Amino acid sequence: MGRVAKIEGKPLHRVLAERYNDGRVLDKVFCYVGGGWYAPGKTTRDLQDEMRRHLDSGYTMVKMKIGGATLAEDMARIEAVKTVVDNRAELAVDANSKFGRDEAIAYARAMAPYKLRWYEEPCDPLDFAALKDISDAYDGALSTGENLFSTQDVENLVRFGGLKADRGDVIQVDPPQSYGIVQYARTLDMLKRHGWPRSGLFPHGGNQMSLHIAGGFGLGGAESYPGVFGAFAGFADDAKLENGYLKLPDRPGIGFEGQAALYKIMRELAA
Repeated sequence: MGRVAKIEGKPLHRVLAERYNDGRVLDKVFCYVGGGWYAPGKTTRDLQDEMRRHLDSGYTMVKMKIGGATLAEDMARIEAVKTVVDNRAELAVDANSKFGRDEAIAYARAMAPYKLRWYEEPCDPLDFAALKDISDAYDGALSTGENLFSTQDVENLVRFGGLKADRGDVIQVDPPQSYGIVQYARTLDMLKRHGWPRSGLFPHGGNQMSLHIAGGFGLGGAESYPGVFGAFAGFADDAKLENGYLKLPDRPGIGFEGQAALYKIMRELAA
């Protein structure tokens, strides 16, 4: 689809909007930052400093990892980040499918007072029974879906996983891994039949393509990974975040030309 957009001389988000969203084109997309990674020697103060940098860059939502430390240590990390975030932004956490049912529920109960934006991938992505129990035990929003690739699996998620769109739960299917943009569009149609709003859908992947997908389909937002995955993540070099939003680029196709480091790699591969 990126090649089609390039041939038509249009940015990818516009072609997607014309084909799948009745021509409705967003001019900007909400973008949050995925960070808060564990690293050898990284202190709580380092974590706080990282989050301050993200906020100073214009993000109004940040996400951090949990599950790589004890419950008590993770709660201390969350509390430390909350003091930095304060009233400036929202905080989400990501367990990367680390927990079994009981540990996930223990975390859910411990985190409830922090009023997080969401609790991401608390358990195995296909353990819908455990996810439902976690959902029942947690008043806050949940997020999952990046490791579900087929439309059928995502449908089972919304049928049996206990997710609730009306409390702000989020589904994060990864379009390239879910059999491409055409099948991703079919997954969105299925979710619409189940009453799931597009505002509750965030494509997984912090890159230029995901930004176009969020804008073209009119989704809830996109993710960013500052300083992670090298040239293959991030947005155009001239992209400017304003109050948590990125303007959609006008370059034809995906617009890799706007990312000098990535464009250099691609030119070398194509040579």
